[in-house]
Amino acid sequence: MVPELLTDEECESEEGDLRALAKCNDATGAWTEIFFSEDLYDIARAKHLCGTCPVKARCLDGAIERREPWGVWGGELFLNGRILAQKRRRGRPPKNRPAETIVIDGVEVVVVPAIQSA
Repeated sequence: MVPELLTDEECESEEGDLRALAKCNDATGAWTEIFFSEDLYDIARAKHLCGTCPVKARCLDGAIERREPWGVWGGELFLNGRILAQKRRRGRPPKNRPAETIVIDGVEVVVVPAIQSA
């Protein structure tokens, strides 16, 4: 499924409605905990939800401009105003570990990538 992205003109004409168009806005705040969680599975769920959001690009641009201190914004994980490629578990990483995946809406999502040391 390919998300329907908005053009710049549509975003400018609907600036006040961008929050209403966002997939994370359910008007109850139920998704807030997922988007600001330290749990790798919650982070994967938040990124997956962003993948189909029509305002993903504008959300990411705004987060970069504001240097958001942390959380998932526009499908990317932020920490101290910078985008992290991936979040690691606490402690020393193992030498060998298979990838951890979960299935969200029928799509297999990698939570923790595999590690293969020589």
